[in-house]
Amino acid sequence: MKTLKIGNLLARIPIVQGGMGVGVSLSGLASAVASEGGIGVISSAGLGAIYHDYSSDYDKASIWGLREELRKARERTRGIIGVNVMVAMSNFADMVRTAVAEKADIIFSGAGLPLNLPSFLTEGSRTKLAPIVSSARAARLLCEKWFGNYGYIPDAVVVEGPKAGGHLGYKEEQIGDAHYALETLVPQIVAEVRDFEAAHGCHIPVIAAGGIYTGEDIYRIMELGADGVQMGTRFVTTDECDADPAFKQSYIDATEQDIEIIRSPVGMPGRAIRNSFLDRVRDGLKRPKNCPFNCIRTCDVTHSPYCIMLALYNAFLGKLRNGYAFAGANAWRAEKIQSVKELIGGLKREYDEFSLRDKLFGAKQ
Repeated sequence: MKTLKIGNLLARIPIVQGGMGVGVSLSGLASAVASEGGIGVISSAGLGAIYHDYSSDYDKASIWGLREELRKARERTRGIIGVNVMVAMSNFADMVRTAVAEKADIIFSGAGLPLNLPSFLTEGSRTKLAPIVSSARAARLLCEKWFGNYGYIPDAVVVEGPKAGGHLGYKEEQIGDAHYALETLVPQIVAEVRDFEAAHGCHIPVIAAGGIYTGEDIYRIMELGADGVQMGTRFVTTDECDADPAFKQSYIDATEQDIEIIRSPVGMPGRAIRNSFLDRVRDGLKRPKNCPFNCIRTCDVTHSPYCIMLALYNAFLGKLRNGYAFAGANAWRAEKIQSVKELIGGLKREYDEFSLRDKLFGAKQ
């Protein structure tokens, strides 16, 4: 496998572990991936619920929780640790400031366009910034806005395709449209980014995400121009994943037909594993009485069939009767729980084997 260089950060393998909330990727998973040479990512979503014992104030508990998770990750590894911060979160600014203050290596930010992300960097900060986009137009806009407004060039760009898990940056009719497939988007975004590089004398790694499952997938998408990949679903069924074992088992038990697109209370389509909770929602049996967190700016409790924070927090705890698991399109392919070391070792072997076969086949042509 190739390495992945983001500024002065060098990952031995070109794999970023996707940030998964609520609580699915905390310091346990992130540090394990970082120790194996990838980039481990802590999700900042829902930390106020996870750390509610520290404070009943959601924002204060979130800040404390992110500090704690970064501290624990640093105790476990010297590898690269990032933080995922969603633009749609009501405490977006607090989470970004905390990640910068605690010297997170890199911030990944999506679920909206993080147009002002560079404004949070402080003098002497070493934290890298990587926006998550779903189109070449968004990539171009962010590069131009960051450079024009802040003189800052993205340290990397993540392109997330419609096969990703969780909230998706696509309309429902686009999700199955080949024009929006990751294999279509990557060359378009790579071309856009390379044009910007040529104009500004820089290099911006492009990281592909959404539906990447095997070492062969990694090889194929990197052959299209990606410098690395982001993978979330594969890391759920690992020993080190921070979610409850019942959450992980839901992936193993899922069939292909169980992976479905839902309408999230936050106003975006999302991909999840069908279960009895989602069936009850569909039947109109769930209605929140109030909003206990005010965690997502676009969530309107008066029109929401349930509180998404409580649903995802319950799932993280393994209480799937009162919640559900977000998942990528390939979650149904999960067969066993294994260590992060075993998973990454297997991905490396698959990548190398397919790369060799491809080169031998190409030579014969």
